[in-house]
Amino acid sequence: MPTSTHNVAKRKITILGAGAWGSAVAIALAARHEVLMWGRNGGAMEAMGAQGENRAYLPGCAFPPGLRVTADFDAALAHVLGTPEIEAPLLIAACPVAGLRPLLLQLKPHAISHIVWLCKGFEGDTGLLPHQVVSDVLGAGVAGAALSGPSFAQEVARGLPCALTVASRSEMLRERVVSTVHGGNIRVYSCDDLVGVEVGGAVKNVLAIATGVADGLGLGLNARAALITRGLAEITRLGMALGGVAGTFMGLTGMGDLILTCTGDLSRNRRVGLGLAQGKALATIVAELGHVAEGVPCAKAVRALAVKLGVDMPITNAVAGVLFDGGTPQAMLAQLLARDPRDELT
Repeated sequence: MPTSTHNVAKRKITILGAGAWGSAVAIALAARHEVLMWGRNGGAMEAMGAQGENRAYLPGCAFPPGLRVTADFDAALAHVLGTPEIEAPLLIAACPVAGLRPLLLQLKPHAISHIVWLCKGFEGDTGLLPHQVVSDVLGAGVAGAALSGPSFAQEVARGLPCALTVASRSEMLRERVVSTVHGGNIRVYSCDDLVGVEVGGAVKNVLAIATGVADGLGLGLNARAALITRGLAEITRLGMALGGVAGTFMGLTGMGDLILTCTGDLSRNRRVGLGLAQGKALATIVAELGHVAEGVPCAKAVRALAVKLGVDMPITNAVAGVLFDGGTPQAMLAQLLARDPRDELT
């Protein structure tokens, strides 16, 4: 459950990454804390500082007075590393999964005690979840947490209500994240099922592509409901095979995030599916988005992992077939409808 933050003093927060989601979280937290957001593109960060907004990703969402930006990595770290632990500073990685390892390698020479990440997915080359990448690079001595849940950047930046979950094996870090982030229009719940939270956040993007295809083909609301429900079954099967807890997948980072990403018009992954249904090439769709659609690389990683673990994931396999094997959306549909439901796990 979330805890009250009415009496929490201003804390120092560094956000590493200045895309849409990193900027949205920075805007939301800067209303109550001292936030420094770092991005590696010096020109872009200078423009953000001068314009008081991230016009590339969140146009019209003004930066509050508590938000500063920089392209100086050392200065970004000094903002939190120079703060006593008793004041509970927070270091947040807001890069895509593909950028997590390079960012962690950049952090490795520094004496950090913790890291919170916002990314969702599996690392392309290794098939690792974010917490496994963090452990691989930084070691077990650094506390780590995933902050996840059903949340579109544009809505969070506009101050609309949302609920998130922080997952960590460190009770201290969970409490720090809840007490810092929870407040205003953001509710933050806490759990220790790091695997379950990360699997739910990753695989729902693949299912959103499938739902976009179905909607783009005009298959109706019944088909959408079936895809979401059977998609949740796939997420749960894979998550439990990896050590997740069944109940996690019925919560915010499972069912909640799945529903939002499959049905919300702001969903980039859903838009990939809509584009595929229109016959567009994947490269064209991604170029038109102008943002990362994590479900594309995730589909390949999840398909490989499911084969390795012997987990039945027919929807994921069908999506991967369209994305990478030359399959058509119509063939994807036929493949799924031809399956005998008696052969499927409930």
